[in-house]
Order: sequence, then structure tokens, then C-alpha cells
Amino acid sequence: MPLALPALTRSRFHEGVLRVMAFFCALILLSLQGGWADARPPYPKPKTPIRVVVVTTFELGADTGDAPGEFQTWVERLPLERTFPFPAGNRALRYNAKKHVLGVVVGSGSVNAAASIMALGLDPRFDLTKAYWLVAGIAGVNPNVGSVGSAAWAEWVVDRDLTMEIDARELPPGWSTGFVPLSRSRPFEAPPPSPGIYSPNVYHLDEGLVAWAYHLTRSTPLEDSETLRAVRSGYPGEPRAQTPPLVMKGDEISAMDWWVGARMNSLAEQWMDYWTGAKGVMAMSAMEDSGVLRALQMLGRAGRVNFRRTLILRTASDYTVPPDGQSAAKLIADEASSDTATHLTAYRPALAAAYAVGSAVVNELSGGWRRWRDAAPTDVP
Repeated sequence: MPLALPALTRSRFHEGVLRVMAFFCALILLSLQGGWADARPPYPKPKTPIRVVVVTTFELGADTGDAPGEFQTWVERLPLERTFPFPAGNRALRYNAKKHVLGVVVGSGSVNAAASIMALGLDPRFDLTKAYWLVAGIAGVNPNVGSVGSAAWAEWVVDRDLTMEIDARELPPGWSTGFVPLSRSRPFEAPPPSPGIYSPNVYHLDEGLVAWAYHLTRSTPLEDSETLRAVRSGYPGEPRAQTPPLVMKGDEISAMDWWVGARMNSLAEQWMDYWTGAKGVMAMSAMEDSGVLRALQMLGRAGRVNFRRTLILRTASDYTVPPDGQSAAKLIADEASSDTATHLTAYRPALAAAYAVGSAVVNELSGGWRRWRDAAPTDVP
């Protein structure tokens, strides 16, 4: 017969067993907790607060030290010393930590631009809720409005891609163009349609902010030269095409096609009048800004950015219309002779103007951050 333990001894034995089991359970639990801790993502780092985002559309080679695109002057002169990897974008971001200014190259065309801006706007590394956005890029200038080497602050940007179209050889009598607004049956049919299922055709930037930027920079001296004067001389019938480079207010037609010629220029002017109620003036032709603005609008809805803090600065690298005696086909041939844009008649002066004018605004916004963080500037004479 097995030996019976006294009740007190049995109690101590059971208590010891329970203690051992509890000890090993605690070890297992701590081990599991350590494993879970290792599996959890690290505690999120504080976001980098951004005051100004400088948006450019292309760069040719390296960010520094070679033939420049739109980005290089900003990197070298602002400067933008730090690099952030940006795998969802066109190329790495650049940053000035003292000024809290971030630079991005979005790529050519509205599709690339929209994708890059959306990727940046959703990037968890940056706090963009108070940031100002400055697009600083080159463009074609309307010779009825300005001259090569000039800079224009846009209040209106009109998207000319969202249209219906028929071939010009099939135009009905009385039609001046084959471009027809979506959900309309003839060119320039009133009233202009609302966006409906489509993206907006027209973007209106904050009037006061645009006026402030213009007043701040309107006296900025811009490069002029014998070369530019020779280019301007090809437009004897256009007084504004012959003026020395200056800073002005002027609006933009945004389209993915690189169009040229007097008829296309006239269409762009009419398209601007139609969509803005004749409030806008078609000064510049570019390819990205409808994509930039649409992405910023949508990011604004999500609370990631403030769309009203957007500025568009375009500087004139070439005319949208050929000079006297030259055909539109010849102008296309000249402008298609290189895929780097360096052959455009005022390429270098336009790059210089974008930095000279744009950096004045960037430095004022960044340097005056206590003033401009919570209250955007408006028109100040």
C-alpha cells in the first residue's frame, strides 16, 4: 500500500508544483511578448515639417555639376543639400533642413506629375499640412502676351486634354475647331459643363496669394541678351513678344501634347476664355500642371495638404507660334531636334528666371514662417 502523505505535506507539494508551473508560464509569456515586440513596426518617427515644396518637372542628368534641367539650380543655389530616397517618384527628393524646403522632380506630362505629387502627399515621412507648393518650370509663351525669358504667375490653369475631338478634315460648316467640351455637342457651347464624372477642366488658384507673389517679385531683374533680342525680332507684328523679359501675371493651358502654331495658339486663347468666363489670359503652355493641381486637390480633401497654398510659376523658354516666315512644321522640327529641351530658344534664361523669381517667394515664406505658418499672405502693394 502506498505511503500516505500528511495533509500539510501534500499542500506544500502542490504549492511547489504550482510555483514551478507559474515560473515556466511566465518565462514562456515573456518570450512570446519579446517575439511580438520584435514583429511590431518601430515606433513611428516624428514627421519632418515642410514649409515649402518646390516642384520641378525634369532634370537631365545628375542633380549637380552637369547640364542643368529645372531642378539643378535649386539644388545648387538654395541649396537642397540632403537627399531622401523616393522610390515611388521620378527621382530622389532634396531638402534644406534650415529652411524646411523640400524639392521634387515630378516628371514630364500630367500623368507623371499627378502620380509623383500623390506619392509625395501620402509619404509618411513628411508633414505637409502647412506647406506651400511652388511649381517652377519652363513653358511656351504666347507672343500675344509676353516674350521669351519672361516669368508668369498663373491664377487660372485650364486642362485642354479633357475634350471630345473630331478630325479637322471632317469639320461641319461653321466650326472653327474639332475640339468640343465633354458633354457638349459643338465647340464652345455655353455654359461650360461641370466636372460630372470627369476631372475639372479649370483650376482657380487663390487670387490673393497669386497677387502677393506677383507684387513681391514684379521688379525682379531678368536676363536679357543679344540672343534673346534676335529671337524677339522675329515677331515684328506682336509688340508684347518684343518686350524685354519681365515678371507678369498670366494664365496657363495645360495639355499633354506639345502643340505649336498660330491656329493652335488661337484655340488655346479661346479655350481659356471659355472655361474662365474671359477672366483668364492665356500666357503660357505647359504639360504638367493640371496633374499637379488635381493631385493636390484630392490630397486636400484627405487633409494632407492645403490646396489654397499652391502657386504656379512658368518661365518662357520658347514661343508657341513660329516667327515670321517660318512654318509651324519647321518650328516642330526645330523643337524636336533634341529630347533634352536644351535647344529651345530661351532655355537657359528661362531656367534662370524660374530660380530668380521663385526663390524670392520661397525664401520669404520660409524665412517669415512665424508670420506665414497659420495665415497665408495676400495681396500687399
